[in-house]
Amino acid sequence: MKPILYLFLIFIFSSLTLLGQDGYKFSTIKELKATPVKDQNRSGTCWSFSGLSFLESELIRMGKGEFDLSEMYIVRRAYTQHADKYVRFQGKINFSGGAEFWDVFNAIKEYGLVPESAYPGLVIGEPKHVHGEMDAVLKAMLDAVIENKNKKLSPVWKTGFEGLLDAYLGKVPESFTYNNVTYTPQSFFQSLGLKIDDYVMISSFTHHPYYEKFIMESPDNWSMGEVYNLPLDEMMEVISHAIAKGYTVGWAADVSENGFSWSNGIAIVPEKDIEDLTDLERAKWSEMTKEEKDALVYHQNKPGKEKTITPELRQKAFDNYQTTDDHGMHIIGTAKDQNGTLYFKVKNSWGTNGSKYDGYFYASESYVRYKTMSILVHKDALPKATAKKLGF
Repeated sequence: MKPILYLFLIFIFSSLTLLGQDGYKFSTIKELKATPVKDQNRSGTCWSFSGLSFLESELIRMGKGEFDLSEMYIVRRAYTQHADKYVRFQGKINFSGGAEFWDVFNAIKEYGLVPESAYPGLVIGEPKHVHGEMDAVLKAMLDAVIENKNKKLSPVWKTGFEGLLDAYLGKVPESFTYNNVTYTPQSFFQSLGLKIDDYVMISSFTHHPYYEKFIMESPDNWSMGEVYNLPLDEMMEVISHAIAKGYTVGWAADVSENGFSWSNGIAIVPEKDIEDLTDLERAKWSEMTKEEKDALVYHQNKPGKEKTITPELRQKAFDNYQTTDDHGMHIIGTAKDQNGTLYFKVKNSWGTNGSKYDGYFYASESYVRYKTMSILVHKDALPKATAKKLGF
């Protein structure tokens, strides 16, 4: 037998053996109630999907029942706020479909909320959200406004911008009927009993003082939102404590790591470095071939050793743009694998197709320590010692 053929057969046999192993087996520690998984499809609106998923779980926790809130209503309102900021900064900040959890709350404060049935945001003939053209057209208009050909801004540019949003997402209802009751967006929000000021954003980085607020340095943070800075171990304690006490957690994190596998339903930090992807949202993942996906997750067929994540390692990844704020998700529980390793169960917004766990995946404790940009929690979910340090 020729050596090359022999080596090839060994490789094939080893691959089949590896792929035939039992894989990951998760046992639930605690799982909190969440609404059905949705699909952001080809839109950069994960922040709205995950932020409203978080609030939907809050409403369940509060005994208000299950609601299906409109992500596109929040997206529409945030575009208005974003456009004003972009023009005021003369185009020197980011303009795209991306935003942060606090932009959900900022939109709610100013414009209220509506159910999905009142504003689905699907008016261009597509069955799911497709925002590529819209994002490009909106930015082109704003760039033309900023170019200032008239030597001063016209008094109607905002009206024109709202007209584009009407065309791509639909007109916002002034009132609507839900469960036989007529509401405005503000009265509907008031009926839910949510108190927006009861929620807090937390992160952990060493380039700012602990137990103080700082503006998150992220291109999507166009509204200059602030987070509380905690030591890494304490931030992780907040997540675990919240879940244990019945509170879910909004999770903004980086999913561009090779250790993230949507099809396998896991996110890990292998002990050995492997080649990374960049800016991985669902659109890029869906464009990859099966062979490319298999190559990326080849090492993920059974639990193994992961990196020890220190504040220094985490900070280095952030400073080198290896950790970026590219996806918002929703942590709804905890689990362990067959080796006893802790994982967090994460609700995603990429639908259920191609997902091993019906739209969810499991992120290891190491992955969450390493790749978390920020978390969103109710202030009552904070451990008492942490709440005291933050002045709550």
